[in-house]
Amino acid sequence: MEPTIYIMANSYHTVLYTGVTSDLSRRVNEHKSTRHIGFTQRYNVEFLVYYERCSTMLEAIFREKMIKKKSRDGKIRLIETLNPEWRDLSHQS
Repeated sequence: MEPTIYIMANSYHTVLYTGVTSDLSRRVNEHKSTRHIGFTQRYNVEFLVYYERCSTMLEAIFREKMIKKKSRDGKIRLIETLNPEWRDLSHQS
């Protein structure tokens, strides 16, 4: 188990989705496969643009809540500190 917070985006970078998981590879594959009807399927959120590993799930949940409170511009700044080209990081996860 590797508690991780992550941000997914659509191809136009107009939609951002922030989440937390204990298995990033599995969760990203779920987003990409659009098996689950809902937000990520509706808005084609399929590119992993940011992720951050945490020591514990509680730490990850706390960090996720902090990120979700940020404005869109704040989330974009966070993404661009580590991924200025908005590459799909799913192959690195």
